Amino acid sequence: MLEIKNQNLTVSVDLHGAQLTHVVDNKTAHEYIWDNLAWPKHAPILFPAIGRSTDDEYFINSKSYPMQQHGFASDYDFEVVYHGDRKLVLSFKGNEETLKSYPFAFELRLIFTLSLNQLVINFEVQNLSDERLSYSLGFHPAFNIEGDFEDYSLLIEPAREQLKKFEIVKNPFPYRSGAVKELAFSGSSFNLNHRIFDEGLIILTDKVNTCKLQGHHYAVEMELSDFSHLCLWTKEDEELPFLCLEPFFGLPDRIDEKQELASKEGNDSLEVGEVKKYQCKLTFE
Repeated sequence: MLEIKNQNLTVSVDLHGAQLTHVVDNKTAHEYIWDNLAWPKHAPILFPAIGRSTDDEYFINSKSYPMQQHGFASDYDFEVVYHGDRKLVLSFKGNEETLKSYPFAFELRLIFTLSLNQLVINFEVQNLSDERLSYSLGFHPAFNIEGDFEDYSLLIEPAREQLKKFEIVKNPFPYRSGAVKELAFSGSSFNLNHRIFDEGLIILTDKVNTCKLQGHHYAVEMELSDFSHLCLWTKEDEELPFLCLEPFFGLPDRIDEKQELASKEGNDSLEVGEVKKYQCKLTFE
């Protein structure tokens, strides 16, 4: 576990998966990040897949490759490139095991930077292969809900009269049906309740630039304009006191439709040697 700190916040990151595990307010000792074995994760990095692939596999030029839910980056230790008081740079380049499911050379870097009450997380992906690279990338942080879930609200910007989501087939796993549905309420500012997750996770179809989770005593604002989608998730059948705000691009497969990686819906791509950068900024209030 590695730590960066300033006068406002103390942040801890686990080298295993480059997972953000703690963000603590130094004055109040409030913990912003979920930390409970009822869901034994904190903020996994999703790469090179988002969600579930049909039958846990996909194709490259019609050849089948296995791919687990959300990819494999969270299963491996990252290397420390730089560790300062307020900045941490981590890197993962894959290995012989990852080549079995993803036959490409790549580098995934995460850069955590503290400034006042903000944590900026930069993601960098470089194609080290000799062919075009297709991939998904996401961030899956879970934020603590203290008190009643219903006492919290979520503000989505840009504002819309009606938010839409991909319809989710919950069983046997959360795939997309292929349809788009309206959320059961109008507007893009709303109070939370567990009932809105009865149909499963919520992947918004509309582009989101910022979202803000607001409670009586604290708030977290996320800037995610570099990402194509925002997913909202909690363990809907257990009513646990956390909410995940997940910026990503890439999508779960449509049910029973196996995908060619190069044309997989929502993926981004890199030419040989190309680097792409994405930023997520968290402001803690």
